[in-house]
Amino acid sequence: MNPALTAAFLSSFVTLLLIFVLTLVLALPLGLLVALGRMSRHRFISEPVRFYQLVMRGTPLILQLMFVYFAPYYIFGFSYDRFTACIVGFVVNYAAYFAEIYRGGIGSIPKGQYEAGRVLGFSPAQTFFRIILPQVIKRILPPMGNEFMTLVKDTALASTIAIPEVFRVASSAASREFSTWPLVVAGVIYFILNYVVESFFHFAEKRLDYYQ
Repeated sequence: MNPALTAAFLSSFVTLLLIFVLTLVLALPLGLLVALGRMSRHRFISEPVRFYQLVMRGTPLILQLMFVYFAPYYIFGFSYDRFTACIVGFVVNYAAYFAEIYRGGIGSIPKGQYEAGRVLGFSPAQTFFRIILPQVIKRILPPMGNEFMTLVKDTALASTIAIPEVFRVASSAASREFSTWPLVVAGVIYFILNYVVESFFHFAEKRLDYYQ
């Protein structure tokens, strides 16, 4: 590859990592809040949360990104930068999926664990964070690993709103140079990142084997 294309790939790789990291940093805690809202006994909380999840999981992420970027201008008359729109779109989408994973993990914990917390004199919050959450984390690692790997690949959808990430740079270079090599390079980048993600979760699962 020529120096200009190499520099473009490096810059797009940084963009990919930013999308990946910021999405996780914001969507993981938001997903937990959404899961707790969905599990609420109050329907005025659980039903709107359920509808939000249905919309996010029932429509394509590519459509959501376009809506988040273009809708504010056409509806309210203002717009914001593409990268911000990209992060907002990814966060609200992935929070809905993470919430279902959290909900499944929390629901799988026997009620006796909560009773054990009360016997030990823990408050509900202390019981959740000290007893329940560590066991939940162990149980949700496999599906979370899948979502993390999907996120790596989904960063390519940022090209929909002209974010210069790896796929956009590769496809532009392939068209310009009449070569498939830029696409091969992009594929290798995604593969390596997902190999790192898979290795991390494999390591984490082994470290948490003491939670049965």
